[in-house]
Amino acid sequence: MASSPSIVVTVSGTDRPGVGALLWRVLDDIGHPITDIEQITVRGQLLLCAEIDAPAESDLEQILEQLAESDLAREPGISVTAVRYDDPVAAALGPRQMVTVVAPEMTAKALDGVFSAIASLGGTVERIQHLASYPVTSYELTVAVHDPVALRSRLIRASKKLGIDVAVQKAGLYRRAKHLIVMDADSTLLQGEVIDALAAKCGCAEAVASITERAMAGELDFEASLRERVALLKGLPDSVLDEVAAETLLTPGAQTLVRTLQRLGYVAAIVSGGFTQIINPIAAELGIDLVAANTLEVIDGILTGQVIGPIVDRAGKAEALRRFAERVGVPVNQTVAIGDGANDLDMLGAAGLGIAFNAKPVVRDAADTALSVPYLDAVLFFLGISRKEIEAADLEP
Repeated sequence: MASSPSIVVTVSGTDRPGVGALLWRVLDDIGHPITDIEQITVRGQLLLCAEIDAPAESDLEQILEQLAESDLAREPGISVTAVRYDDPVAAALGPRQMVTVVAPEMTAKALDGVFSAIASLGGTVERIQHLASYPVTSYELTVAVHDPVALRSRLIRASKKLGIDVAVQKAGLYRRAKHLIVMDADSTLLQGEVIDALAAKCGCAEAVASITERAMAGELDFEASLRERVALLKGLPDSVLDEVAAETLLTPGAQTLVRTLQRLGYVAAIVSGGFTQIINPIAAELGIDLVAANTLEVIDGILTGQVIGPIVDRAGKAEALRRFAERVGVPVNQTVAIGDGANDLDMLGAAGLGIAFNAKPVVRDAADTALSVPYLDAVLFFLGISRKEIEAADLEP
């Protein structure tokens, strides 16, 4: 809404064709410039608002008279009102923020917690958009608030108590301009840890899993832990790599996420501390060209227990994100990174939006936002992409 004195005309009642046309007709007769419009229809019930520039105090009385005499006022089941809008508090608030709320089931208690957190900072919710009903429920709130940093902090604390996921981003079209989405592989794009699957083939699963868990929790240096685990794979035939690649499952929603991103013009990439021999075939099947990962050394068809070249570790992941962003011509602040482990922290911090996906506590606490639902395509809601848009993209050839 504009900060100068204005009048908001509200039409409510049972929706049917022609109601909007009647409003625009009477506003045309009134003759004041229209500065903003919003409409929502819920289960056949219409709420249509139009803000018009009307600085004079006498304007409201004249407008009310013209509305009362209009064809719109005579429509059965339709109510039309007008009030002066001159809210100095709202005008003093900062840039709008988009608050995205995701939960397996949205309860009144959860919404109360979110709205109370916003109100406690003097913020106002100006618009609510329903993004999805399945496989999770998601709403997007347009919020005017003076202190966005405090809003994010307060909502994150509330989300942990309420068992929901919340993201706070600056409103604007730039969210739709985040054209590069970089995903970790193990336990993010893919189910489980690939090195654990390889270890199972050589009978050292327990030892490798223990090292993996400590590395992902940030208790061990990633490069040292990777070399230690890879050394345990020495002697495996390289045919095992093809077996594990074929057996590895995508995370639920991963295929939908990648397919939707690509059809809407985004670029998907994989940056992983895993292995090219496993990830490259999966990436090719998904149509992903940008991949950074480690490569296991193979000599005469046998794994040597060594890794070839520089290790893609915590710092390497962030560098790969920057390199890919430059390659596709996207500013780093217009990228999204998704990961679950401590070696993803630099990448999550470097991206414009870092999302911790079913992550370890140290990662959840450091990331911009977190997803605790098991569906990777829920990331799309943080981009403002609704379930209807996802389904529409699926219908495209």
